[in-house]
Amino acid sequence: MAHLTIVAHITAKEDQVDFVKSELLKLIAPTLKEDGCVNYDLHQDNENPAHFMFYENWETRELWQQHTAGQPLKGFGTATEGALEGIQVHELTHLPASGQASV
Repeated sequence: MAHLTIVAHITAKEDQVDFVKSELLKLIAPTLKEDGCVNYDLHQDNENPAHFMFYENWETRELWQQHTAGQPLKGFGTATEGALEGIQVHELTHLPASGQASV
């Protein structure tokens, strides 16, 4: 079965970029220890530093949903209340090229 891929776009308010970045970085270590987390990679846009993106892979949707309900994300939401322009989360499934095995 293919992994569930998550692409999450987080946009900080212009005056909150460093704060939001520090809070996002705090999510990485505990998330990597969670059941089902394959990878949890944070990126920052080179031209718009207020835009961050997580690229994640999870063994199952259920394990990702446990992550979304967990304390680290709840703490992030509380800490960054009022500091974000928005968050967009996309759930994706890898489509292998013809003859390529699905990951």
